[in-house]
Amino acid sequence: MLTLTENAQTAVKSIVSNGPEAETAGLRIHGGDDATAGFALSVVAAPEEADTVVDDEGARVFLDEGAAAALDDQVLDAQVDDTGGVRFGLTAQV
Repeated sequence: MLTLTENAQTAVKSIVSNGPEAETAGLRIHGGDDATAGFALSVVAAPEEADTVVDDEGARVFLDEGAAAALDDQVLDAQVDDTGGVRFGLTAQV
């Protein structure tokens, strides 16, 4: 299952906390079955029915079926730039 680094946990919690439904909201990753093709990210109020929910230290990430399969053995990391922008990246779990 997808895991998150501390940086990713902090970034996801920070992004989601800005919305009105922060208690149930999360970052949704959706897209294709191939991690190299990229995925779309969006903040949503709750997971969709078929989503896999990853709750890592309170950082909630929702994965659609394709993303869940493609990211099963990955680690989500985040880097914040000087302007507060967040860039997410993936690495293989060891």
